Amino acid sequence: MKYYSYEDFRIDTKKLLSDVKEFKPEVIVGIARGGLTLTHALAEGLDIREVQTLRTELYDDTHKRETLSIFGDCDFGDKSRVLVVDDISDSGDTLKAVMLHLTSKHENIEFKSSTLFYKKTSVYEPDFWINEADDWIDFFWERDFKVD
Repeated sequence: MKYYSYEDFRIDTKKLLSDVKEFKPEVIVGIARGGLTLTHALAEGLDIREVQTLRTELYDDTHKRETLSIFGDCDFGDKSRVLVVDDISDSGDTLKAVMLHLTSKHENIEFKSSTLFYKKTSVYEPDFWINEADDWIDFFWERDFKVD
């Protein structure tokens, strides 16, 4: 297990901001829960107030479930470019399912995805990612704020 600190997050988020700004997203969709910290940081960095969320369930701690569930829906109005954000594309099942879900419901919108980490064994490669993961990532927001 690899600990991912706030300082690493800050540095990597600045790199990711540099990459995604060329896409010029009008809306950001954060995948709850793992993608929400990064979603907020990207929204601030890109000065995007239009932030929406979808909640997914695929993992219980480190145990993968049989099926993925997606909760919620998004309304993009007249927007044409949407950035979908998660923390990691581990198996890739979550991002793949969310991207299929969104593109099937909103055919006239260009969607791109971004993560901090990507595993080469993933079934889905995000459009923008910073680090290749080769171990389970223990994000600072998962560890540092636990109430005992």
